[in-house]
Amino acid sequence: MKASGFRGYYLKNEGALMHLALMRYAIDKMLKYGFTLLIPPTLVRGEVLFGSGHFPFDTDNIYVVDSLSHTKQDTDQKQKYLVGTSEPSLLYYHANEILDEAALPIKFVGFSQCYRSEIGSYGKDTKGIYRIHEFMKVEQVLVCKNDKAEAEKWHQTMLKYAEEFLQELELSYRVIQMCTGDMGPGKYKMYDVETWMPSRNSYGETHSASNLLDWQTRRLNLKVKGTDGKKYYPYALNNTVVASPRILIAIWENYQQKDGSIRIPTVLQPYMGIDSIKRSD
Repeated sequence: MKASGFRGYYLKNEGALMHLALMRYAIDKMLKYGFTLLIPPTLVRGEVLFGSGHFPFDTDNIYVVDSLSHTKQDTDQKQKYLVGTSEPSLLYYHANEILDEAALPIKFVGFSQCYRSEIGSYGKDTKGIYRIHEFMKVEQVLVCKNDKAEAEKWHQTMLKYAEEFLQELELSYRVIQMCTGDMGPGKYKMYDVETWMPSRNSYGETHSASNLLDWQTRRLNLKVKGTDGKKYYPYALNNTVVASPRILIAIWENYQQKDGSIRIPTVLQPYMGIDSIKRSD
């Protein structure tokens, strides 16, 4: 693509509007469930990615910003990186802090641009917008007590949010519990949600929900003071609410009509002000 190279793309007119409608619908849904909205930084220091566990385990997938211009006002000489999800920045919000147990659970929903180099995926999904270098995502991060039963309850609840989102879009999907070998570092339990994409004649991953217990909070030095005065590391979980434009594949293909137009999902129509995208000849 002439502007950004391989795996670059433009979204135009109704495609761009639907992309933004998905983001806003997801944010409104999470606000309804009591999450605190953050638009976090996407240009971060290395310790942010270390805290989430993306460093040193996923360095190949992270973009490094080499040409930093340091002025008298910018005295931060540390190397910067572009995040592949808002999860690291959301988690780092309370890094090196001691929270009161009464503040739990911490429920954040982040909206951000995301960047991934996709090293190791060359030759896979080279056409279209399934596997690309930059996208937008609405992400949940939750911190709760160091109780496995409570963490499991939140894990199932957060997974339910993703399922609800797809049900409200009236899309077919399946939930897969990942085996140990397919989970990333530090993950105690993980689900992937895959949505039906006719052009692939299969399901494609659109969501992921993970429970990492205290693996990340230990790396972040995030502690909680319990009612007995003792300090402990809480548990951290994360989940995709929506990532776009990949989800647009499922919507456009499943909602295409015989005349080539695309019916807009009912829940997105108030955000777009139209009920269909007409075919232009």
